[in-house]
Parts: sequence; structure tokens; C-alpha cells
Amino acid sequence: MIDGVHALLFADDAEAARAFLRDVLGLDSVDAGGGWLIFALPPAELAVHPADGNDRTAGEHQLFLMCRDIRRTAAELEARGVELTSPVTEQRFGLVTSLRVPGGGEVGLYQPAHPSPLRGFEGA
Repeated sequence: MIDGVHALLFADDAEAARAFLRDVLGLDSVDAGGGWLIFALPPAELAVHPADGNDRTAGEHQLFLMCRDIRRTAAELEARGVELTSPVTEQRFGLVTSLRVPGGGEVGLYQPAHPSPLRGFEGA
């Protein structure tokens, strides 16, 4: 029934954000017309968290990129000029930081500590 996910990243500078995803993160893409790039993403998982009325509200959505070794990945990204906007911290669900997408705000980066349905992340 569901065969994939199409995620949206809204950016004040869409061209800068697209260049970052293509040139820095190395994501494959296709041109859907007029330079409108659609990027391939690695396999994904979806978690549903309860809205707690304080820092999360119903209808809020977040994007986290996953990796198997956050410290190595963070170092590789910084070597490519990526700005990490927070230090790596340990949360109950794993290790987490965030990175700045030029013209597109921030996205999370995390190494899960929980079991995952994705091959290669099982029993993390």
C-alpha cells in the first residue's frame, strides 16, 4: 500500500539548500523540471511521539538524518564545511546533534540506540 515517503524541506534559499544536499551531502537527485530537484533519501523509519503540550505540539514534524557512527559522521561533515549547530549529546533514544542546511534551517542527525526496522540499524 505505502511504497515510500516524500518529505519536504522549506527553504528561504532553495538553490543553496539544493546545492548543499547535492554537493555536500552527495544525495542523488533527478530534475523534475526547471531545476526543481527531487532527492533520493536513504531508507527511512517513522516514529510517533505524543504531543506533550510544552515543547512539542500536535501536528509538529521533525526531520532527522540517521547514521551508524555520529562522531565519525559529524567529523566528516565538518571537514566538508558543514556547520553543526549543537554538540553531540546523549538522549535516551540515541546520540543526537543538528546541522545547518544553507538557506533551509536545521535538520537533526542521530545515531539510534533503539532497535530499528531498517537493515543495518537493527539492535543499535
